[in-house]
Amino acid sequence: MSDLDDTQLEALRTAFNSFDTEGKGHIDMDTIGNILRMMGVKVTAGALKEIVDELDETGNGLLGFDQFAELAAKFLVEEDEEELKKELTEAFRIYDKEGQGFITNETLKEILREIDNKLTEADLDGIIEEVDEDGSGTMDLDEFMEMMSG
Repeated sequence: MSDLDDTQLEALRTAFNSFDTEGKGHIDMDTIGNILRMMGVKVTAGALKEIVDELDETGNGLLGFDQFAELAAKFLVEEDEEELKKELTEAFRIYDKEGQGFITNETLKEILREIDNKLTEADLDGIIEEVDEDGSGTMDLDEFMEMMSG
């Protein structure tokens, strides 16, 4: 649950409580599926059952809030990572104008200057030195992703 921020936890708590109408402190698999769909998460019945079974400590098909939040976190965090990958891939393609599969260190410096105009030439050289491990003078998509996502 540590991967979720307070706003996400609050939204999950509200959803959980609104479906736990009898205040029993747990919800069933159908309800969990409905909540996830309302959150925009696409999940098959089989995948949902597998995940619920993994988290369901009592084996009764019911999840308390903590287990529900843990389940939802898997989807929310995964979705954020996928979105980040898409955005970084798109950004890389914009700078890889010829579609060669790499950008030059000079292009990378331009990108870094746009992100933070306070970076000095020495700062930029230090970053390039760190990320261009093979000294090729270029960076492919994987290296770019790794650098941008930390």
